[in-house]
Amino acid sequence: MRPATDELVARLERIESLLTALVGQRAAKEWYTTAEVAAAVGRAEFTVREWCRLGRVLARKKPSGRGPAGEWLVGHEELTRVWNEGLRPSTRAAGPEE
Repeated sequence: MRPATDELVARLERIESLLTALVGQRAAKEWYTTAEVAAAVGRAEFTVREWCRLGRVLARKKPSGRGPAGEWLVGHEELTRVWNEGLRPSTRAAGPEE
């Protein structure tokens, strides 16, 4: 039975090394774009931008060279909060009522 145990230990060590490499690839970033947040939560990028605009996700605007409209950035802590607790209540009006 010793060879089987040695083989099992070798396989477990290989699995551990692969898991370590995988975790290293998915290291947390400080800020995420709306596209990255959308992929993480399984929603459309437009939806995530609306959540940012309405204050349902705390985000900041990153200045860009494309005029006055910057790109929304969501912090790692906020993304984690959204995963664990969900969206915040809306702090802004969605638009004119019809």
